[in-house]
Amino acid sequence: MKRLKNLLGGSLLALTLLAQPAHAAAPIHFGDITWESGSLITEVLRLIVEKGYGLPTDTLPGSTVSLEAALAKDDIQVIGEEWAGRSPAWVKAESEGKVFGLGDTVKGATEGWWVPEYVIKGDAARGIKPLAPDLKSVADLARYKDVFRDPEDPSRGRFLNSPTGWTSEIVNSQKIKAYGLTDSFVNFRTGSGAALDAEVASSIRRGKPVLFYYWSPTPLLGRFKLIKLEEPAFNADAWKTLADAKNPNPIGTRSMPAQLAIGVSAPFKAQYPQLVSFFEKVDLPIDLLNGILADMSEKRTSPRQVALAFLKEQPQVWQQWVPAEVAAKVNAAL
Repeated sequence: MKRLKNLLGGSLLALTLLAQPAHAAAPIHFGDITWESGSLITEVLRLIVEKGYGLPTDTLPGSTVSLEAALAKDDIQVIGEEWAGRSPAWVKAESEGKVFGLGDTVKGATEGWWVPEYVIKGDAARGIKPLAPDLKSVADLARYKDVFRDPEDPSRGRFLNSPTGWTSEIVNSQKIKAYGLTDSFVNFRTGSGAALDAEVASSIRRGKPVLFYYWSPTPLLGRFKLIKLEEPAFNADAWKTLADAKNPNPIGTRSMPAQLAIGVSAPFKAQYPQLVSFFEKVDLPIDLLNGILADMSEKRTSPRQVALAFLKEQPQVWQQWVPAEVAAKVNAAL
């Protein structure tokens, strides 16, 4: 009897295995980007890939630097918002043909050092007088260090940098040296993109002076009046000294002109030509995106929910990226 049960059990197992597909489709791994625009773009791409092309996806976490390294190794296949050409790791992997930046996804994107408009011009409606009326460029910051006084080190101002692990954190840290601000400003690193956003937004709501690194597309630029400080004209050789954390003599320059792309691995590019064609056409109007991000932040809506709403409410934007039959499948799924 025991032998019969074993035989039956073995036959059932064999039948079960035969009934299963030879191999389930492996999911396409997207980098789990932590800043708002990257999170939203990632979810828009994933929904179209899943609903329109019938391919499974998931996300894997990591910092900017670690995600770029993972992309070069094909441990992940897609980075939804890649500031192409910025980091040495990306430049090296791209030159070796391991990664590719597809499309020009958000035209007019920018980054730099910002202050609220009321710091320079005041705000009569809120009873705020100008605190730094002659502040125009990074060269003026040293004499305004007391305006941005650091609560933990009152002898210096506070500069809000990117979180550690972001390429921009390295660049900003080098810029502080290049602009001679090491003795006059604390290089304060927030714990996450959300923490940076919360710190800046809280200061602005209270009418307090704040100096910070930021970029567009973002909720902040859709919600508040900000002024970007002037920096020296872009110089490619100077930029290399800023992107290299080990360079002891960085040279100041404004950041490299932004090109936002969708980063993909070489194996992905070869395996999914239909998705490559789709990614190359992605084009998100920056004013629309900033507005959506501001609403997402105010209402604390998840990127997935906002992506679904975007697909429902903005078909004239995204349907241009994909063939008609793919758009029809997405609409049916919605």
